[in-house]
This record gives sequence, structure tokens and C-alpha cells, in this order.
Amino acid sequence: MSVVEHVREMAAAGLHSNVRLLSGLLLTMSGNNPELFSPSQKYQLLVYHADSLFHDKEYRNAVSKYTMALQQKKALSKTSKVRPSTGNAASAPQSQCLPSEIEVKYKMAECYTMLKQDKDAIAILDGIPSRQRTPKINMMLANLYKKAGQERSSVTSYKEVLRQCPLALDAILGLLSLSVKGAEVASMTINIIQSIPNLDWLSVWIKAYAFVHTGDNTRAINTICSLEKKSLLRDNVDLLGSLADLYFRAGDNKNSILKFEQAQMLDPYLIKGMDVYGYLLAREGRLEDVENLGCRLFNISDQHAEPWVVSGCHSFYSKRYSRALYLGAKAIQLNSNSVQALLLKGAALRNMGRVQEAIIHFREAIRLAPCRLDCYEGLIECYLASNSIREAMVMANNVYKTLGANAQTLTLLATVCLEDPVTQEKAKTLLDKALTQRPDYIKAVVKKAELLSREQKYEDGIALLRNALANQSDCVLHRILGDFLVAVNEYQEAMDQYSIALSLDPNDQKSLEGMQKMEKEESPTDATQEEDVDDMEGSGEEGDLEGSDSEAAQWADQEQWFGMQ
Repeated sequence: MSVVEHVREMAAAGLHSNVRLLSGLLLTMSGNNPELFSPSQKYQLLVYHADSLFHDKEYRNAVSKYTMALQQKKALSKTSKVRPSTGNAASAPQSQCLPSEIEVKYKMAECYTMLKQDKDAIAILDGIPSRQRTPKINMMLANLYKKAGQERSSVTSYKEVLRQCPLALDAILGLLSLSVKGAEVASMTINIIQSIPNLDWLSVWIKAYAFVHTGDNTRAINTICSLEKKSLLRDNVDLLGSLADLYFRAGDNKNSILKFEQAQMLDPYLIKGMDVYGYLLAREGRLEDVENLGCRLFNISDQHAEPWVVSGCHSFYSKRYSRALYLGAKAIQLNSNSVQALLLKGAALRNMGRVQEAIIHFREAIRLAPCRLDCYEGLIECYLASNSIREAMVMANNVYKTLGANAQTLTLLATVCLEDPVTQEKAKTLLDKALTQRPDYIKAVVKKAELLSREQKYEDGIALLRNALANQSDCVLHRILGDFLVAVNEYQEAMDQYSIALSLDPNDQKSLEGMQKMEKEESPTDATQEEDVDDMEGSGEEGDLEGSDSEAAQWADQEQWFGMQ
């Protein structure tokens, strides 16, 4: 057995560090004495050495060695053409042992993707003739084409994967995401469904995800529920995660959280979708639960975007926007396709007054997830923050036409209309339509209450809010109801509503301010004293001191955080 065969055996056994050391020494020997190893042996040594570098995540170095190996293979091929084979018995086994040139090119493409050089990865894979492309090469090409916006080429590659492997479900999802009709995709799997028992669910599965990718959340939820109820697919974590995500997209946060919790109980190491789950918990003010979730996810893996997004949500809802920005950027670095990371970073930038940068992130989120309403909401909020009401109106109308007239799109359009005095009546009509469709939709209730407050129709507002709170409990609704009750002098019940709001979200500043204001009004003596304090504050000295303390604390916090990195 030759020394190169020993290297090959160690590589096959997964002894990468040993392969790296020995192959490195042997390549140096070959450099000093070119006659020491045959061209085919040198090719093998270069490939095995590059493989060990790839395993150690030294991708740029690995690409260099793979390139040298391909050049050696090219020279070897020319030599074999010029010099006909004479040692039949010896040369045939040796050529069979040579690492596949196609596999080397695939590994090079993997290195390029890890280095975020997608164009180079596409170029190297494009160089492989179509007939020689394996399913994994076609799958990588399909994903790279999709990312580069080359949809037609991506569809062709995904179809080639399905032709070779009809049960490649991720390739099916890829085709559906590129607007290929569900019926066409299903036709590519019909033979395998008919020939294998217990696969009758697959056609329903394809139908469900076809609805997902067309933005038909209601029918997608119903179809996945019908799958999930079947005894053989009950308690499937992927289906539960999809259901949770669909409820979230439909604005049903309560059911979304329930499904995420169910999936988490079945798989304590679940990472996928936990960024959305953390965001929902943070929105509800459950910051302690968000912190615990982030710690748990970091213990599972810090190489995924989700734990960084969850921690970023905790920082964002704690009003630590600089830290949220850093965590969002870190998540994007790990996964540039993470929609939730883009939304987190965009929201942090917007709240820090960097609106134009935020707009870029929300637009990228829309490109990646054109059926997710929250991406459009973030962009429209940026337009409104920069007084670009016309752009906001155009975008809201486009969303309304694209995603259809449902409670969410109606409310989004109404939100923009509320910003212009000319379109107040239109806003009212849109909100009424939204509440007719979904009387419990919180965002619509909040906006309708805002409109009634402007019109000083407090009794109507109280009736609206009581009706909305009949079957659900929400911090914002309780707080607004408290504000309306104060307006009609129902102080005791207003105090109760503020208390309920604070019990749901102890960090809700507006509820706390409402309660403190009530307490001042109840105590005339204290109120008189407060007037004296207000006079002192009017000088501006105390306010300036408070502002500087707050600013100093903020910078101290940032320095502490970045110092940790």
C-alpha cells in the first residue's frame, strides 16, 4: 500500500487533521522532487488536502488547493490522451480511485457560497455539463439562481432535481415559491405517490404550500390543519411550525404563539421559526420569556440567525436600539435571507432616526417575503415617519391590490388615510369593513378607537373596546379603554383598566403614565405640591439634568455592550 493510499484511507475514515498534516508534508516533498509522485497521486494529495482545509472552514485556502487540483487533473487528462495506457491491470484501478472532478467543483462552489461569492459559485457549477450534474449540484444551482433573481434558470434546475428525486420536498417548495402552479408541481410526483403506499398525503401537502406561497393564508391554514389531524402526521413539528407562521401572517398572534409552544414542547431543540416566536412574545411585553428563549437558543447553536434575532427583539422592546441594531446585523451576517433579522434591523434604524437606511432593509424583506404584510407595514411606517404620505399611499394601495381585501390590508390602507385630513372618511369606511370581516382584529380596533378619539365620540369608543375585549385580553386595548373612561370621568374603572394593562405588560409606559396622572388628580394636596414642582421644572434646569443623565446612561450601555464583543 502506497503512502497516497494511506492518505485516502484516513480521509475516508474522517481523520481530517491527520490528512491535513501528512498531505501537507507530502506536497512539499513533491514540490522539492517532482518525480517523487505520479501526476495522478499529486492530484489526489491536492484534493485530500483541500478537503481537510474545507473541514477546518478555511474556505479561501481550500479553493486555492482545489484549483490547483483541477489544473493537475487537466494536465493528467492531456497526458493520458497522448500516452496510451499500457499497464491495463494497474492503471484501471488507479483511475477508479481518483476523486471525482465534478465533486471537486461542487466543493469549490460550497466554498464560494460560504465566502458569499455566489457569482463564482454559479460560474463553477455552470461549467459542469447538464448530463453530468447530480441532484445536489442542480439543487445548489437552483438556490443560487433564485437568490440571484434568475427565476427561469432556477425553475429549470428545481425541475431537474424532481425528475431525479421526485420526493425532494425542498425542491417542491422552491418551485412553489417561484409561482409555479401547484397542479404542475403535483403532476411531477403523481407516479411516485401511486407506486408507494401511505404517500396519499403528499398531494394535499403540495396544495397547502401552494396556498402559502400565493398568500392565501386562510386556505393554507385549513389545508394544513386537515393534514395535521390525520393520525400519521399528527404532532409533526414542521407542520406545526408552518401553522404558527401562517397564524402570525394572518394577524392571529394568540394561535400563532400556541402553535409555536406546541412545536417547542415536541422538539426542545427547535430553532426554525423561533425568531418569529420571540418577536411575538416581545410584542406582548413578555420580556423575561424572550430573554430565556434567547439563552436557550444560544445554547443550541449560535451559528443560526434566530438566537440573535430573539435577543435583538428583547433589546428593541427594552428601547436599547443600538444593541438591537448590532444583533440584527449579526443575524443578517449569519443568514442574509432572514426576513425577521432584516425587519429587526430596519425597525432599529427607523427608531434611531436613520429612516433611509431602514427603508433599504424593509425593501429587501419585501423582496424575500412578498406575501408577508409586516414587511410592507415597516416600509410604510418609514414613509410616514419621513412625511412621505404619497409614497405610503401608493404602497398601501399596491398591497391592498396584491394581497386582497382582508382585514389586515384594509387596516393598513386606513392607517395611511388617517394621516391625511382629506381621507378621514375613507379611513372610517375601510376600518368598518375590516371590523366587519374580523371584529377581534386588534390593529383595526386600535385605529378605529384613534378615529373616534379625534371625533370625541368616547361612548362609541368604549363600546367598541368592550366588545373587542369580550373574547381576548390585550395591553393596548385595556390602556386605550382606560383613556376613554378618563375622558367620560369614569376614574375608578379607568384605574382598573390601566392596572390590567400593566399586569399584561409591566413595561407599558403609557399605561403607567395614565395611572400616575389619575393618582395625582385624586389627591388635590399632592396636585398643589406638583404645581410647585412643575414651576421649578419650568426653569429647565432639572429637565436638562435628566436629559444628560439619560444620554450618559445610554452611551455607557452601548460602550459596555460593544466592549463585550
